[in-house]
Amino acid sequence: MSEVCAIDEGSLAKAKRIVAGGGLVVLPTDTVYGVACNPFDAEAVSRIYEAKRRPRSKSLQVLLSSVDDLDGLGLCLPPALARLSAAFLPGPFSPIAVAKPGSKLVTLRDEADGSRTQAVRVPDSEACLTTLRATGPLACSSANRSGGESPQSVREAVAALGDDVDLYLDGGPTKSHVASTVVAASASDADGIAIIRQGVIDESRVREVVRGGSLGA
Repeated sequence: MSEVCAIDEGSLAKAKRIVAGGGLVVLPTDTVYGVACNPFDAEAVSRIYEAKRRPRSKSLQVLLSSVDDLDGLGLCLPPALARLSAAFLPGPFSPIAVAKPGSKLVTLRDEADGSRTQAVRVPDSEACLTTLRATGPLACSSANRSGGESPQSVREAVAALGDDVDLYLDGGPTKSHVASTVVAASASDADGIAIIRQGVIDESRVREVVRGGSLGA
């Protein structure tokens, strides 16, 4: 039976072992609870898709404790997204990073122009950041069955995924069921961006910042 633990030194050590061994953990972010694994482990990533009943055509995010982790993952941000990330990260903002040659992430998506991309995020949640500092970057998706409501509490996550997850980390309720705003670079857009998913941050605020408005959410 899956274990539910408060976030402390012991549970973080357990989470690190589980991730290193190809297992799944559920953790709180600043938006919703997510189910996560080692982003370099193809079998673990497959377990997320199986647990969620999620189509493989839908991508996963990679959670980071800092934007400084991007280089070690073989990722970089286009200039417009770097500006937005300076404004909105840590926070409910997910820029689509571009992979450098040799990136070993198994969650990368192949684009029509031949590039490979990855949505990333630095959550504005000390519980989540503490977990990420223990485990390293994590491939992640909301901790619910595909098509269901994103969980706001560990109880809702357990009800959705049950024993398909090895460890649930309880950080208390999140602020809402609304996920992050996902933004990609786009050469065809006047602002150089495309809103892939509307989330906590309104499109108008995103465009204000990328056009040179004041930084900050």
